Amino acid sequence: MAENKTQPTVQSVTEFIASVEPQRRRDDATVLNALFQEITGWQPRLWGPAIVGYGQYHYKYESGREGDFLATGFSPRKANMVLYIMPGYADFGDILARLGKHKLGKSCLYINKLDDVDLDVVAEIIRAGLDDLGARYQVRPS
Repeated sequence: MAENKTQPTVQSVTEFIASVEPQRRRDDATVLNALFQEITGWQPRLWGPAIVGYGQYHYKYESGREGDFLATGFSPRKANMVLYIMPGYADFGDILARLGKHKLGKSCLYINKLDDVDLDVVAEIIRAGLDDLGARYQVRPS
């Protein structure tokens, strides 16, 4: 079976965040990096070219596919900030209702800018996501 396309790298997270454009997205990435580190207690690691991840876990699906992936993290994309909460947001309706302006993907939370959301609720979502993931898989620092 093929490996995940998104793999951890040795690129500096600090240098990556410093290169993010525009300035507003870079500032939001700096805030999120500090928040994720505070919540997880883990140092960040760059996954692929543009995902800042915290922790990792090994998964194995019924299909036999298995691999390692980041436990939680974010990506400061051009169009919006993407937060990755594994394995998803299925049971987070009450928390998300208090978040502010956002859109959802399967395991992605899209935010235009941090000014649109409540950072305390973002912290709650990060913690809830890690707790949910930890109930299914062994999560460890990356």
